[in-house]
Amino acid sequence: MGPSLTDVPGLLVGHATDVPGATGCTVVLAPEAGMPCTAFVRGRATGSRELDACRPESLAGRVDAIVLTGGSAYGLAAADGVARWLEARGRGFAIGPGIGVVPIVPAAVVFDLLPLGRFEARPTPAMGAAACDAAGREFAEGSVGAGTGATVGKALGLERAMKGGVGTWSARAGDIVVGALAVVNAFGDVLDGAGRVLAGARDEGGGFAGAADYLAGGGAPGGALRAAHHTTLVVLATNAGMDRLALGGLAKAGGDALARRVVPSGTAVDGDVVFACAAGSAAATPFQIEQLGRAAAEMAVERAVRTAQGRDGIPGLGDATGR
Repeated sequence: MGPSLTDVPGLLVGHATDVPGATGCTVVLAPEAGMPCTAFVRGRATGSRELDACRPESLAGRVDAIVLTGGSAYGLAAADGVARWLEARGRGFAIGPGIGVVPIVPAAVVFDLLPLGRFEARPTPAMGAAACDAAGREFAEGSVGAGTGATVGKALGLERAMKGGVGTWSARAGDIVVGALAVVNAFGDVLDGAGRVLAGARDEGGGFAGAADYLAGGGAPGGALRAAHHTTLVVLATNAGMDRLALGGLAKAGGDALARRVVPSGTAVDGDVVFACAAGSAAATPFQIEQLGRAAAEMAVERAVRTAQGRDGIPGLGDATGR
């Protein structure tokens, strides 16, 4: 595979995928000692677990894994399986000598209960544990894990949407690396680096309608608002040494990347969350890390739609049915 989040030493990524149900979960495993992490909530329809553990003042000071999952709020159950998997390996916040540990596992969801799968299909604790078992430095992109049922460009309704998915990338400057992983299930269109629509709402002729212009002109959102919610989730990580306060700047830089590549983003029906983590001690300035983070996050979002495969009449860019 090409540049990825796991270019940051110590990080592993695994998926569990329910193809018939069009859902799944994706787990980012921290190094065994955990890693500092913060989160920036950009959307207004967020489903999450343990985001407070990512606050600079929180007691634990680190996380052991991050779960990105389909299934809306039901999918948060996958984090239970991840926590049990970590506990069985003695990984977590220590509760005194010989007592045990409590794994710190923040999680965030995308809404994929419709239109591609079965409403009752949701990631389970067993799927969370399976994603941990599958975790490695090499992992798939596209219509897998939390991106299995993802779609983008829903301003004109689900029948005009395109397929979203999971993408990853990394950016380097000398010995410093920032990696990104994105699950793209956005209400808005996804743009390329030149600002052209890459995947999004299609008009009656099969071209792109331009969601931002359509909505700004008074166009009413299609059935997507009644039938589904959306959301883009991003994990950023670096090998630089950063505390949680500085990581807040990296998380917001990831939010900047979403604003450039997903239009509109952070809407009333998106639950966008950006996690930012430090898994090393290399010396770098926050300005450098934030610039690298923006670049990595932008390309991860693009990769998520470029590798996504079409399904059930919704085209994807990653196969012959795409544009």
